[in-house]
Amino acid sequence: MNTNDLKIFEAVAYHGSFTKAAEATFTVQSNVTARIKSLEEEFGADLFVRSSRKVTLTTAGETLIHYCKQIGHLVDEAKKEIKKANQISGELKIGCIETTMALKVPEILNRFTTAYPDIELEFKSAMRGGLINDVINYKLDAAFVSGPINSPELEQIYIKEEQLVILSSLKNKSLKDVLVAQPLKIIVFDQGCIFRGRLEAWLSANGIINYKAIIVNSLEGIINFVEAGLGISILPAELITEHYASRRLNTFTIGKETGTMSTLLVYRKNVPQSRALRAFIELYRAELIS
Repeated sequence: MNTNDLKIFEAVAYHGSFTKAAEATFTVQSNVTARIKSLEEEFGADLFVRSSRKVTLTTAGETLIHYCKQIGHLVDEAKKEIKKANQISGELKIGCIETTMALKVPEILNRFTTAYPDIELEFKSAMRGGLINDVINYKLDAAFVSGPINSPELEQIYIKEEQLVILSSLKNKSLKDVLVAQPLKIIVFDQGCIFRGRLEAWLSANGIINYKAIIVNSLEGIINFVEAGLGISILPAELITEHYASRRLNTFTIGKETGTMSTLLVYRKNVPQSRALRAFIELYRAELIS
């Protein structure tokens, strides 16, 4: 077995076809068949269920595909480490939710690139669930997400605690005014957004189950809609104070359970880290100690 065998195995799993896997790996179907047979003999288990239309992974195949991702990641990291052994360099892919992108990414870039100018940082903004999944599946090196996180595959570093506030237009002078609005509209990101979940939980706790969600795909859009009186939303208080203090908005504090959110930095557990990722993690560890 060699890494090329595993790449062929991954290609078959991805395409569900020996023929398409052969095309994708620039070889012939007979070689793909032979390499998969060799792997099955070596592991002593069938890796695929064959049918006339498609091949699918067996339970053993599902296990192997998980390890293939780890092996591929380790080989890539080894190449990067050996290529530039005398300096901390390379690329880091960091994920964050939309508010972290707006509030903290410029600060992170400034501090980290000053300390490590040869490391290229790439940021991706997405929903919490997607970010966690991307870290586990080696698509991101680490991600800033809201806690708590209960995953045996991830390590986590507590970054900070944030206070959330209800946002409304200036016409609402109190939370009572917010709750009696008919019909009540909420301005939120799509399903899976932590802020949307918190707002809906707060409404439910206040006995409100009839409301209409208006989906917006940007922070600026949420602010604009709320300011125009189209509905209410919920966001970190620090974000509003630092970036939107001049806007025609009212903010209302809410209970600690719903109104407090912990931000964590998560990364894969039990996987050798690149020096670039270690430097990124240590930057935050040092900040917590100081």
